[in-house]
Order: sequence, then C-alpha cells, then structure tokens
Amino acid sequence: MNEPTDKKPNFFQRHKVDWVLAIILLIALGLYGYGTWKTGSANDFYTSAITSMTQSFKNFWYASFDPAGYITVDKPPVALWFMAISAKILGVSNFSVVLPSVLFGVGSVYLMYRLVTPYFGRFAGRIAALVMTITPIVVADSRTNNMDATLIYFLLLAIWMLQKSINKHNMYWLIGSFATIGFAFNIKMLQAFMIIPAMLIFYWLASNDSWKKKIGKLSLATIALVVFTLSWPLSVDMTSANSRPYEGGSQHNSVLELAFGYNGTQRLLGQTTGTGGAFKGMGNNSSKGSNQPGGNTKSNSNNKMTPPSGKKGNFNTSKNMKSRGNFPGGNHRGGMKMNGKGGMGGAGGAFNIGTAGPLRLFQSALGPQISWLLPFSIIGMIAAFIGFADPKRKWYQLTTRQKHTVLWTGWLVPVYGFFSVASFFHPYYTIMLAPAIAALAGLGLAAMLDLFKRFGLNNYKAYFLPLAIVVTAGLQAWYVSSYYAWLSVLILVVAVLASILLLVFKAKPAGKAIVIVGLLSIAVAPSFWSLTPTLAKESAAIPTAGPDLLTSGGNNSGGIGNGTVNTKFLNYLTKHQGNAKYLFATADSGTAAPYIIKTKKAVMAMGGFNGTDPAMTLSKFKQLVKSGQVKYYLDEGKSGSTNSTIVNWIKKHAKKVSASEYGGSTSTTTSSSNSMTFTMKKGASAKMAKPSGKQSMNMGGGPSNMSNGTLYDLSSIY
Repeated sequence: MNEPTDKKPNFFQRHKVDWVLAIILLIALGLYGYGTWKTGSANDFYTSAITSMTQSFKNFWYASFDPAGYITVDKPPVALWFMAISAKILGVSNFSVVLPSVLFGVGSVYLMYRLVTPYFGRFAGRIAALVMTITPIVVADSRTNNMDATLIYFLLLAIWMLQKSINKHNMYWLIGSFATIGFAFNIKMLQAFMIIPAMLIFYWLASNDSWKKKIGKLSLATIALVVFTLSWPLSVDMTSANSRPYEGGSQHNSVLELAFGYNGTQRLLGQTTGTGGAFKGMGNNSSKGSNQPGGNTKSNSNNKMTPPSGKKGNFNTSKNMKSRGNFPGGNHRGGMKMNGKGGMGGAGGAFNIGTAGPLRLFQSALGPQISWLLPFSIIGMIAAFIGFADPKRKWYQLTTRQKHTVLWTGWLVPVYGFFSVASFFHPYYTIMLAPAIAALAGLGLAAMLDLFKRFGLNNYKAYFLPLAIVVTAGLQAWYVSSYYAWLSVLILVVAVLASILLLVFKAKPAGKAIVIVGLLSIAVAPSFWSLTPTLAKESAAIPTAGPDLLTSGGNNSGGIGNGTVNTKFLNYLTKHQGNAKYLFATADSGTAAPYIIKTKKAVMAMGGFNGTDPAMTLSKFKQLVKSGQVKYYLDEGKSGSTNSTIVNWIKKHAKKVSASEYGGSTSTTTSSSNSMTFTMKKGASAKMAKPSGKQSMNMGGGPSNMSNGTLYDLSSIY
C-alpha cells in the first residue's frame, strides 16, 4: 500500500510548464538578442536621444534629441523611456538601448501563446508563438532600438486584458485594455489605434452583457483611452515653447500636429512635410519591375533607382527622394541600399514598398519581410470560420472560437488594407501584421487539421490543409527563386508531393508524418530569412531580413541612422569649442547624432531629422551666436528652404575654416533639394565609386572617405 505523503507539488507541477513553449522562447531570445552587443549604435537618431535622456529628467520626459534640449525626436517618448532606463543602468551602448526591444519581442511571443491557447488548444498556441518567432521582420525589428517591438508587446497586452475582461465579466480589465492602447499611442502614435475596431467588434460579440451595459462599459473604456492617449501630448503642447524642446517633425511645435499630420494622415496620403518636398506614392504606382522574381529589377518609377548594371556603376537619381552627402558623420536620411538581386531579399531600401494595390503585401518589396505564411493564415482563417461553427446554430450565431477568430481577422483586415494603399511608410512597419498572421496560422492549422480528419475526400472541407500548404509553398518558392533556385524547386516539390500523399494516406498512420513534412516545407524558408539578421549581427535603423545581409556584411540601411565620427573633425572642435554650449550646429540630426553619442555633448540639429523643421529663427540664432553658445556651423548643403535664411546669413558673415584643419574637402558639387548630393574632385568625372560589398551598394552614405561639408567659425561675426 502506498504511504500518504505531504510532499507539495514543485514549481513546474503547479504551473504546468510547457517545455515546447520554453524552447520557442529560447529560440526567440537567441534570434533577437545574439550579437546585439557588437552592432554599433543601432538607429543613432534614437541612440542620440537616449544618450541625452540619461542626462536630465527634462530630456527624459520630452525625448530630447540633444543634451541641450533644443529639439526632440519625431516620435513619442514611451519606448525611449524603457531604453533610457536600460542605458542609465548599463551605460549607453548598442546592447543597452536594444535590450528592451529584445525583451519585448520575446514577451510578444509568450503573449501570442497565452492569447491563443485557452481557446484553440496548446498545439495552436505553440504554432502561433513559433510563427511569431520566425517572422523575419519581427526578428529584425526586435534587434533594433526602434519602437515597433515595444508597440507590438503593448498591443498584445491590451488584447490579453480584453480577453480577461470578457472571461471574468470585469469592467476594470476592459478599462485597462483601452488605457493600454492609449499608452501605446505614446509609443508610436496613431499606429496603435489600428486594432481598436477589432477590439470593439470582439467585445460586442463576445461579452454576455446587455447592450446597455456594453455601451456603458465601452464609454468608460473610451474615456480611459482618451485620457491615456492625450495626457502626455497635452502636457507638452500646454507647456511654454521656451520651457521645452521644439517638437521634432512638426511644423508648429505641437505633438498633436505631429500625431495627426506627419505621423498620421501623411503616412496614408503621402509625406508633404519634414523632407522639403512631397513624397507621394513612395511605393510607385507605375512600377512594372518591383515585384518580379528575377535579378536586375528595372523600374519606371520616379522614386526608385536602377540597380547597378555594370562595371561603371551607373545610376539614375530619384526625383523625389533625397540622399545626403558624405561629410564626417555621414548619417544620411533617405538613402537607398541596392543589391544585385533586385531587392527581393530584403535589403531593398528605406522606402521600397512596392506598388499600391490589394496584392502589395505579396510583392517582393514587402513580402519577404512579412508574408511568407500569409496565404496559410488567410486560408486557415476561412477554415476556422467553417470548422468552428456549430451546425445546430444559425450562421450568424457565432461560437466562442469563431468570435476569437473574428478578433484576429479584425486585426488583419484593416492593417492589411492600410499597407495596401498607404503612400509613406518603411517596410519594417509591416510588423503590425505579424500577430494576426501568427494567431490565424495557429488557430487555422488547428481548424484545418480537424476538418481534414473529420471529412472525406468527397467534401471540400478536407482540402483546406493541402491547399494551404501548396499555395503558401508557391509564394515562398517565388521569393526564394532569386537567391536559391534549388531551394525554390525543393520547397515546391516537397509541398506538392506531401499534399498529394496526404490525400492518398489520409486515414493511415503515415498521414501524421506527411503532415509534419508538409508543414516543414513551408517553414524552412521563413526560418532561414529570420535567421539572417542574427547571423549578420544586424541592428539597423531600417531593419530588414534576407540573404543580402550575409553577402554585404550587414545592412546599413542606406546610411540611415548609422553615422560615423570623423576623428580629425572632432578633435578640432573639441580643441576650439571653448565655453560654447554646442559643440557645433548643423542642418539635420544625421550628422549630429554620432557626435552626440561619442562625446555626450550638445550638437544642434537646427532643422531636426531631415533639416527642414522650422525650429530656429534667424533672430534667435543670432542671439545664440552673439552670446557665444554656438561657435561653429557645419554646412553640408542640406538645410532646405526652411532654414536657408539662416544658412545664407552664416555664409555671408562667418569665416570659413580651412578644410585642411578639420578634414573637410576643397571642392563640392551639391545638387538641388530633390536629387542626389555627392562630391567630386576638380576635373574628375561623375562616376560612382566601386561598391565595397559583394552584392550591396550604399547610396545613402554611412562610412565614407568622401566629404562635402564646409565648417564656418561664427565667433568671427561679432
């Protein structure tokens, strides 16, 4: 007879640890975190702000770009708060500023499991977590100090609270859910609101309250949403402009204007501020080559370059896209990184977003970042609505599982629609689709497997799974074909063969093994793509994934957010700065950021991110010069019309510093504001230097031996 025991269950018994989930989380941690301590300054626009934010609470609260509190970054501060706290504890480094994104990325994988498992089973939850883990753009985003990984975590947290409020019939969880969305607004503004329709529809369908109670509770939740959304923006806008930094990215020094303008309607309709020119339709409405699988992609677009086609490295300049010159610091906004593969793999440029339309997300510009399993998720979504229906109910009487399928469909559809028509966004923004794709892949697979088992071959419901595998494999084979033709063929052959064998051995023990083989056939390519940022130790300002990272030694994002410091220039300024408040002033943050990170001193980015914010007036600048706060100005021909009056005044009255003293150049050729800027020695032809990487050519700047800036000594004016 067994003796009674007082032994208490251990931790793992009490909490029922899912070891498969634990392995998935470890994989996510490795993909997102490995090598982040070896990757420079990540997005140095934000790293500069983090450097400044660690120096004073004022800088911390407003997300000041520079230590002097002159101007802010063009995003809200919440994500940067986490990074600044990490940097304050660990010191400013790539690892410390990226660490919060890594942790939030892993946290999002865990939340995917928690959101799907209770309603669709552990298997579906594991698949959702795994798909989230191996989505290439999720990996790339989670390795940077951009805001996206943080945003996704808090959006998923809001969904978790929403589910909890319905399950527990608790109004406070509902209020907390919508308050979290308001909190997320202060991570990346209106992007957080994209899932509100899904939340409202889901609550209305899933809650057992009467319609009057639903309206009452939603009213209170909406109040919480408004309060948490507006608390920080209003606190800034209601503060005297003389007591805070200028709100970077806005034209009238307003957070609300920034939210609804530059970071709002302009994302949908096309950028018209902050660049000195309109960037409508960056994705190109006439391109015929952007989504072709072949090597050299040619385009009729007004906003794309033709990749290098021969030894001479000939290129076409963009009509609308501005690329910066290469002075010491050389961090250049709007540059493009081109590759010999036609951009299929993901190192395709900061604004290469394909052709607007319903199939944009399947095109080569965006697809290899996010859409590997999108067909599988869409077919799985349809199967879920059919498979989880109760035949005893009418079609509109949804089951609990169908209601949760509505939730994720409600996330997918409006976000998909936005990216299909929007004119101004970066490819890495498509991480917004990742949770919906992951959830629908997990619950959809569960539904398709159930339908496959329950119905015979004479019923269409049995064909969802093989169809999903074959269609997904076909898309993946196209994405892979530009790089590995053999892998493209292998994916198709294995997927098609597995699908056929599934039907042949449907009721036999071998069927389970065939299902596994079929699923593996569509998991290999996205898994490898997601591994490339980790192998390349990438932590880029414009994160991306793909084999190009392996051949080019990492993605410099066309020079965006990855500037360098010219030692001779820095030594000269340090020696002659005296009591000046600013080490030097310049047009935009691209040149200023690496010097702020290196020295932790104030550098004035007069016109903010792109050099076009009207943050400074001539009279105010004169006062700063006269009082000795600004002693040097570095002119790289990037001031734009907004600050041209100040620059013209400097050129007229200030003394040029000899180029030999600070490492500048003696002759430059500067284009207009809507074309390329580059430097030529006297008598030299306008040929592009031979690219240093095997496949990629950095058109935007980054580390370079060329320089085209002129340094002015302003102390000579007064």
